[in-house]
Amino acid sequence: MKKMIILLITGDILCTVLALGIAYMVRFGTIPGMESLMTIKGATQVVLLVVAVIFSSFMVEFYNPDKNMKLRERIVFTLISLGVSFLLLSAIFYLAPDLTIGRGLLALALAILGTFQILWHLFCRVSFYHPGLARRVLVLGTGPLAREIGGLVSATNHHHVLAGYFGCPNEPVYVPSQHIVGNGDGLVSAALRERTDKIVVSLSERRGSFPLSEVLNCKFSGIEVIDAPSFYEQVTGKLMIENITPSWFIFSDGFHRTGFGRIAKRSADLALSLFGIILILPILPFVALGVKLTSPGPILFRQVRVGQGDRPFVLYKFRSMRADAEKSSGAVWAQKDDPRVTRFGKFLRTSRLDELPQLYNVLRGDMSLVGPRPERPEFVERLKEVIPYYSERHFVKPGVTGWAQVKYAYGASVDDAIEKLRYDLYYIKNMSLLLDLFIALETVKVMMFGRGSR
Repeated sequence: MKKMIILLITGDILCTVLALGIAYMVRFGTIPGMESLMTIKGATQVVLLVVAVIFSSFMVEFYNPDKNMKLRERIVFTLISLGVSFLLLSAIFYLAPDLTIGRGLLALALAILGTFQILWHLFCRVSFYHPGLARRVLVLGTGPLAREIGGLVSATNHHHVLAGYFGCPNEPVYVPSQHIVGNGDGLVSAALRERTDKIVVSLSERRGSFPLSEVLNCKFSGIEVIDAPSFYEQVTGKLMIENITPSWFIFSDGFHRTGFGRIAKRSADLALSLFGIILILPILPFVALGVKLTSPGPILFRQVRVGQGDRPFVLYKFRSMRADAEKSSGAVWAQKDDPRVTRFGKFLRTSRLDELPQLYNVLRGDMSLVGPRPERPEFVERLKEVIPYYSERHFVKPGVTGWAQVKYAYGASVDDAIEKLRYDLYYIKNMSLLLDLFIALETVKVMMFGRGSR
């Protein structure tokens, strides 16, 4: 999934630069020299064009691996994306006329880019998802875990196809017998016969039944070997917490946080939260007035949440429920169509405007812009008792938005908390400024289309 997104974005950047060069040559009969591109103005123009194109493509979900568009649909969404890019750049050039790219040149460049982008994305889709080019996966095991991994391979379109299951002694059988390969021969022979590209170790119990020498021979034969939790992470973008041991956390890649990374993340939090506060100042009086006129009580809602290191802090939001929402029930999760939510509060929750005061929490250092959502102490104590590794989400600062928020709907139960924890731990394992940027862009989509609110 990650490789596919990076490949698509990289190709779009190159296509954008190439389209601009071709448009310049068609328009003026010459190719712009490196000296003009190396100027501050020239470089800024190219960067603005690339950013506008990537942002617009992101909004129409061109970088969503699960979005399978037909050619006609892709052409329509390409035209929408290019139109948004043109409008964005026109607005920027209106505010900064010195950076203007001529409208004729810009329109021609975007038209050429549209053709390149359609061809590039179709090529990537065929390369990644064509059955004949998909990587063949052999699942080592026949138990419940193997059945789950086999179902995952069959149910997704992430460049994998199921080659079969290989059973081991004393391993229970929970998979279809017709998909079990081996016929009495060894793992290496079965893997080569099935043209296996990847073996996913999915044994219910490894002690005494793990074919160590044969797995090593497969590895030395050029076949990729991976365990079930790591494969699950690659395909789904979350962690298989029920099948992860402490040793997996210790020896797996990820969970690296350098001093530079911490400084860069905090610097970004400070700069963007300040910028955000300045940006939203004009709309704050209208939001405050809306809260006050539609429901008696305070404008701001204060609530204790659990932050980094299990330390409590006070979180600020615009009040979206009645002032006495928990007077009789105590601490409870919000439900779908919750009657405690006010009319204006429903709009605030759908648009995520109720979260804006949390920029102050980011400025104070209680929160980060991106991270696991902070939970209430009453729920945290309960969830720690029933969910393994729940405390580990508190090793980083909570966020205004996060990987779980953009990938999963609003949580209102223990089962939802487990599912969101899978995403939270994935984020902590793979934390980076690039992932934060991806989450921020996804959050913009969530706010625009009002998905996942209650």
